[in-house]
Amino acid sequence: MRRRRKQDTQPSSPLPREHGANIDAASPATKSAPSPASAGRRRAAAASALEKRIGYRFKHRELLERALTHISAAAGGNRAASYQRLEFLGDHVLGLIISDMLFRAFPKADEGELSRRLADLVRRETCADVARTIDLGAALRLGASEAHAGGRQRTAILADVCEALIGAVYLDGGHAQAAKLVERLWGERLRTPVRPLRDAKTMLQEWAQARGLPTPSYQEVARTGPHHDPEFRVAVALPDFAPAEGVGRSKRAAEQAAAAAMLRREGVHADHGDG
Repeated sequence: MRRRRKQDTQPSSPLPREHGANIDAASPATKSAPSPASAGRRRAAAASALEKRIGYRFKHRELLERALTHISAAAGGNRAASYQRLEFLGDHVLGLIISDMLFRAFPKADEGELSRRLADLVRRETCADVARTIDLGAALRLGASEAHAGGRQRTAILADVCEALIGAVYLDGGHAQAAKLVERLWGERLRTPVRPLRDAKTMLQEWAQARGLPTPSYQEVARTGPHHDPEFRVAVALPDFAPAEGVGRSKRAAEQAAAAAMLRREGVHADHGDG
């Protein structure tokens, strides 16, 4: 019979609990990778805070969650799990509600004026501005790359999610609740437009035509900044006039700025918008 060695007969001493706890607490994976439950609680808290800011509480929270989910954060890249379908619905709901509000608020306005007011109120930049007033970016669900690229501040994303939110409220609470939300967020803008009903490009074209000049031509001069947030410089030209330049976050915005610059130089008052 083999004689057992001393170390075989002695029980191994357990690792002290404190030592083991320190190893777990110092683990990089533990610190950098929050648990799904923790991430879920943070999302729920952000959604609840958003509900308070907009003055509406969802009966079906999955609609709100989908409205706040960018395609980069949707499971498996499933578009149906992102805000895109709700954005489509919300876009049309917003247009209908704003049209109704304008029709009632301006009984003497003709179809042309109502159309210009509508276009100004539902354009991407206005929707994004509304989204910023309710801090919608704080509640967005974005993939890591999109979040690091500044997706929470991107005008296009904020505008899309704002429309998706309206679509979600419409499905959850009906037309009346969606109308209340739009009135709450757009009412002041509807009564006091932040930019003229005739944009600078239209004014410059009318000014040129009145003098027998051709339609102004626009040319991109430069594009700077990162891909996700570029800045454009555009020049506008008319025969026998020195070109004028404008800068904007989109080509359209830069064109408006250039047109406004030429109008100001020629003594024509125009407060340009960003198109």
